[in-house]
Amino acid sequence: MTAGTATYRRVIALGGPLLPVVSFLGRLPTAMCQLGSLLLVAETSGSLTAAGLVGGALAAGQTVAGPLIGRLADRHGQRPVVLAACWVNALAVAALVATSLAGLATLPLALIGLLAGASVPQIGPLARTRLVALAHRAAAGDQVVGAALSLEGTLDEASFVLGPALVGLAASVAHPAVALALAAVLLAVCGSAFALHPTALAVRPAGGPGPGAGRSAGRPGEPPHSRPARTRTPRAVHAMRLSTALQGAMFGACQAGITALTERLHQPAQAGLVYAAMGVMSAVAGLSLALVPDRIGLPARWRAAAVALIALCAPLLFVRSLGALYLVVVVLGVAFAPHLITLFGLTERLVPATRLAESMAFLTSAVVGGQALALAVSGRLADAHGPSAAFAVAVGAAVLILVVALTTRAGARPAPPVRGSRPAREPTADAPAP
Repeated sequence: MTAGTATYRRVIALGGPLLPVVSFLGRLPTAMCQLGSLLLVAETSGSLTAAGLVGGALAAGQTVAGPLIGRLADRHGQRPVVLAACWVNALAVAALVATSLAGLATLPLALIGLLAGASVPQIGPLARTRLVALAHRAAAGDQVVGAALSLEGTLDEASFVLGPALVGLAASVAHPAVALALAAVLLAVCGSAFALHPTALAVRPAGGPGPGAGRSAGRPGEPPHSRPARTRTPRAVHAMRLSTALQGAMFGACQAGITALTERLHQPAQAGLVYAAMGVMSAVAGLSLALVPDRIGLPARWRAAAVALIALCAPLLFVRSLGALYLVVVVLGVAFAPHLITLFGLTERLVPATRLAESMAFLTSAVVGGQALALAVSGRLADAHGPSAAFAVAVGAAVLILVVALTTRAGARPAPPVRGSRPAREPTADAPAP
């Protein structure tokens, strides 16, 4: 574990110890708002239908607008975009609390939820982009880049364990509004701290020199340019986005199946704990990726993770007791983070630095969208046919992930453009460069 610890120390040294703290606290509200909005609207309106509509609007806003936030950060720099987004998001979340407590009708609440989702500042994807830029600027090598992505994946997993737990705690001892009020404060304070951190200047805006332009040109060998032509996204990147959406579908289906099974066992309060246990194991597995030898390339890791998802998810079809559910779900968590982190790593290698934030945000949005859609579908299936029907959706999504992984050629990093040349079509990962 010594080698892994040394690598993570190098990752922390890239931006300083404060950066992961503010980035974690800044992304925590995203994990709190989905469940928090559901509980808040259900509590204040007495309608689960209204709560579902507001929660669905929030997820839809985040899914659609996430890549746009990333694109704006690529074009104009992270600092102004994150500052604007985190404050709009904080105000939208505060407005959702106030209007819910005031008993506003469902449609206006859903519109506010849509704004709250659309204005999520995408701190997780932008923190990945920032660390990657810092690693390339320091010529730290692919091992440190991979460890940076592993660390960020672990922070994501930790936030999605702690966020719902905080919401549940607030709802049980006080009111769901308390959790969302805390989320609004974290957005304003820690989101601003992330935006104003000096490392924000490490990522050069693609739209012009801007702040920090002389500090980083993205990856080594990429020449500085003031306004590059927009390059086409490699076809393999679209396949990776599909794979992350399918993993989101696994999350949603597992959530529905776990909820249905714990209710059938007359222990509904265990659902959150089971899901949290899966998240904890996933976070541990994500950190352990730094120990994987470099000779095992990212495409091989993608295929191995896909096989693991199928093998470890299939036993859910036969789970009938709470103890067995804990065991299977915790073991399944071993495959989740490695799959996502590998896809972030492949995306980092295949897209140009000037589109990295957009691409990272796209992956995160794909997970959110896949989870929301699968939760709605598998929840109905679980109601009609039992928990195994929801788990079958998760197994089906895992099979599709393997199909995508096996049929996608995720090749080497594209060569940097030659200074002064006209930007040609970006070499794709599944076709040779012209």
